[in-house]
Amino acid sequence: MIVRRCFAVDLLDDAEMIARYRRWHEPGGPPEAVNDAIRADGVVDLQIWLVGDRMFMIMEQDSTLAIDPATKAARDAANPDVQAWDALMRTFQRPLPFAPDSTWVEMERVYSLAAQPNDIT
Repeated sequence: MIVRRCFAVDLLDDAEMIARYRRWHEPGGPPEAVNDAIRADGVVDLQIWLVGDRMFMIMEQDSTLAIDPATKAARDAANPDVQAWDALMRTFQRPLPFAPDSTWVEMERVYSLAAQPNDIT
């Protein structure tokens, strides 16, 4: 079963920093080891969307391959490539105002068209 999770974070409100962040995420930008670590967590698709300085990450994960957050955190902490990438990316990001100690805050779904009544015949 595929599970979709969504996250948000802000970038520094600086056009040059945002341009640099975008370049780091072009094809071939993230280190292969980082992409491999993401895939090892059962992630089958991950997209980052940007508007102004706000970013949204949409992650689709195979729930049969997903690992618990503590195991993932330990695995990421033991991976120097992931740690270096995370440290670099944090230089571009600023926490959301309501989550000052966090980046990539998970969002709660509040609407789904599929859950709405369908009166179209």
